[in-house]
Amino acid sequence: MNKEKPAVKQCKHCKSEIPYDAKVCPVCRKKQGAPGCLIVVLVVVVLVVIAAFAGGGESSTPQKVESTSGTSQSASQAGEAQPQPEQTVFTVGDAVELNGVKTTLLSAEEYPGKQYMMPTDGNVFLVCQFEIENDSSAEITVSSMVSFNAYCDDYSVNLSVTGEMLEDSWKTLDGTVAPGKKINGVIAYEIPQDWQKMEISYTPSFWSGHDVQFEINK
Repeated sequence: MNKEKPAVKQCKHCKSEIPYDAKVCPVCRKKQGAPGCLIVVLVVVVLVVIAAFAGGGESSTPQKVESTSGTSQSASQAGEAQPQPEQTVFTVGDAVELNGVKTTLLSAEEYPGKQYMMPTDGNVFLVCQFEIENDSSAEITVSSMVSFNAYCDDYSVNLSVTGEMLEDSWKTLDGTVAPGKKINGVIAYEIPQDWQKMEISYTPSFWSGHDVQFEINK
């Protein structure tokens, strides 16, 4: 036996009695029902879909890029590829791919400074040259100040604008890179003369939460 619908109900906002089938309260003019939960569910679904598309095909860990000749030679000598431990820290000369962006630390050299562009007494400039190639399908932004973090012997260090100006031919790592294009430039740090280890991390995409770790030993 079906129950009869009540003739009236209480407005969820102003608590006035209104017709049971009313979608808008005639008193406070607010919509009835409980759309809040539905909106939350829809937002969650949209975020999941966006995350799935954004992360589709992306590598969660950086991978060292091997040369074609080196790979074929190694395979012919070994016969069968042997599983290698996952490499998480890279150094000068390594080309590393993460989320469609290939980053290479081309060089890292000390400079004592020149003329009026000198480091503080007891310090030197460490100038690192990078090349970044965008093999992804979207334009990326590279910022020497925001995209990179550095530690010298476990102490945080900031980039040195003075060090980056030592040579007129040097370019800084700042700009946008279209798909299929590259950017090449230097980042300079002022560090103690007796430094032992320099750690530099580059984040290709802030949304991915992953970065590429380079380590330079004196």
